[in-house]
Amino acid sequence: MFLWLAVAVGQRKTEGFDRAARGAVHERSPEALTALMRGVTQLGGGWFLWPFGALIVISLAREGRREEAALFGIAVLGAEALNESMKLIFHRPRPDPFFGYPVPDTYSFPSGHSLVSYCFYLALAELLIEPEWSPARKRAAWTAAVFLVLLIGFSRVYLGVHYATDVIAGYLAAIAWTAVARAAHHRWWS
Repeated sequence: MFLWLAVAVGQRKTEGFDRAARGAVHERSPEALTALMRGVTQLGGGWFLWPFGALIVISLAREGRREEAALFGIAVLGAEALNESMKLIFHRPRPDPFFGYPVPDTYSFPSGHSLVSYCFYLALAELLIEPEWSPARKRAAWTAAVFLVLLIGFSRVYLGVHYATDVIAGYLAAIAWTAVARAAHHRWWS
């Protein structure tokens, strides 16, 4: 799916969809929502994720959960490396942002906020959820993690710093990366 989308973006076949999505998202933009989206987008950015991630890895290591600390680090650092590599390959210029939001100095495709936050928050949920939790509590934790990841992706389109296809590509790349990381974990550590 990612490759199909990347080819479609490269051939400019998604411009109509991206334009329509930007228009629909930007159509209603009350000040309160704009302030919320400015805050939410920070939860998927490096200034928040790197220090928070370092604290998680340190905490896990101190608790003797070194394998989990390593897996979390690999999931997040690998996602970031994959994101930066793909941005350099695809070179998609960013759209004009809305609300005076600053233009990031990297390329647009795929959305790093979407890719990395997917790997970060879903790996964090997996670490936090205990086997003895009730099914309802587990569902609530997974739902909260997924909702946050989707909200971060939406914030990028809302603020105008990404096209919808950038966000979708970020999620598709994250799904592929987590599948590879899980398969490697099961092969080498199980």
